Amino acid sequence: MPKFAANLTMLFNEVPFLDRFAAAAEAGFDAVEFLFPYPYKAAELAERLAAHNLKLVLHNLPAGNWEGGERGIACLPDRKGEFKEGVGRAIEYAKALNVPQLNCLVGIPTAGVDRDTALATIVENLRYAAGELKREGIRLLVEPCNSYDIPGFALNRSAEALDVIEKTGSDNVFLQYDIYHMQRMEGELAATIKKHFAKIAHIQLADNPGRNEPGTGEINYPFLFDLLDTLGYEGHIGCEYKPRTTTVEGLGWLRSAQQRAAELA
Repeated sequence: MPKFAANLTMLFNEVPFLDRFAAAAEAGFDAVEFLFPYPYKAAELAERLAAHNLKLVLHNLPAGNWEGGERGIACLPDRKGEFKEGVGRAIEYAKALNVPQLNCLVGIPTAGVDRDTALATIVENLRYAAGELKREGIRLLVEPCNSYDIPGFALNRSAEALDVIEKTGSDNVFLQYDIYHMQRMEGELAATIKKHFAKIAHIQLADNPGRNEPGTGEINYPFLFDLLDTLGYEGHIGCEYKPRTTTVEGLGWLRSAQQRAAELA
């Protein structure tokens, strides 16, 4: 059965962030992920991970002014220096927290930045980040996001992200496949996962509509979990959804998945 990581940015948000590590462990997770570690000292986060025997499987590169609506800066030609500085900062945290992979949100092009320029800038920045991360044994991921939740985001579909990845010429850039985002943009989840499985290094989930927990919408998650098991997916699946009520009350899907796996074993 696939392994699951609690996304602490979205789950257990009824408690302060640093208390979510304990909440995740109590709920049965052995791994976590979140958007950004940068508001906290690496030592503080490492202490929480160790205290609760949790593995941190993913965090993101710095993404600009998140509170101000920015969703990454890799597509912005006038922010290349800032992007490079962010890569260095992300590596420092990743090494301190033993994180095997970092995700890059490429951002929303600003007025005056045409699509060709934005894509060329993304390729240049990813090529740089991939090289820096490879020296440290860390994978770089690229995530396409749906245009409904993030209007104007530069990469919306699997094929767009894979084209950018290919153009970097690097063997250290992979696809982060968010099932929710791709259901909204392109569907054909099983076929797309199978077709591009060799380039998928991390998977995230949420149901649609609503971006709530599995079982609340149209996506057949038991089928997809079986598919990933058959394909031999060895990574964690990040649970990046908005709990319909509380996180713990909504974890019936996880218990069902665990029970199904036990029956099939």
